[in-house]
Amino acid sequence: MRHQYLKNVVTLKLNTERCTGCGQCLEVCPHQVFILSEGKTVINDKDRCIECGACVKNCPFNALEVNPGVGCASAIIKRWLTGTEPNCDCSDGSCC
Repeated sequence: MRHQYLKNVVTLKLNTERCTGCGQCLEVCPHQVFILSEGKTVINDKDRCIECGACVKNCPFNALEVNPGVGCASAIIKRWLTGTEPNCDCSDGSCC
C-alpha cells in the first residue's frame, strides 16, 4: 500500500534509545512506515502511518508510542467507511 494521509499530523513517536532493532514493528506495520538502518528502526515515512497501534503492541522494548484511533488518519478512514465529511477533532484547528 502506498497511501499517504495529511502531512505532519500523526501521533507516532519512536524512542531510539529503547529500540534494539528487533524488527517487530517492520513485520506488523501495514503501511511500511519503518525501515532498519544501522541496526535500529527508523521512521521512514511518518505520513503513511494510520495510527493502528500494531507497532506499539508488538514492540517488546516499549520504544514506540502512538494514539491509535485518533487524529486525521482516523478521520480519513472513517470518511472512507461512512461517506461522511472528515472530522479529525483537532481542537486548535492546526491539523486539518
